[in-house]
Amino acid sequence: MLMTTQDVPEEWQVTETLGLVRGNSIRARHIGKDILAGLRNVVGGEIQEYTKMLGESREQAIDRMVAEAKKLKADGIVCIRFTTSAVTQGAAELLAYGTAVRLRKK
Repeated sequence: MLMTTQDVPEEWQVTETLGLVRGNSIRARHIGKDILAGLRNVVGGEIQEYTKMLGESREQAIDRMVAEAKKLKADGIVCIRFTTSAVTQGAAELLAYGTAVRLRKK
């Protein structure tokens, strides 16, 4: 499955647009990780617990988006974007979305 943030990769031609595909993941913070993150806020540096949590959430959202595209028998997903939003205090959604397409090599 070809995936890109571009409208259309230079070496490919879109033969059919299949529609919007998306995947999301909502993650809640863990109290133990919050304590460690709070300590890092005091001393500075990367909050690795949150970096890992968001990375896992992003991968899960991508996997779900790809699964939707495969149901449509897509060859690729173009114009991929990511967005996040707070759902409740302590929980956030990561959404991946793009356009499922059928492609042909130029």
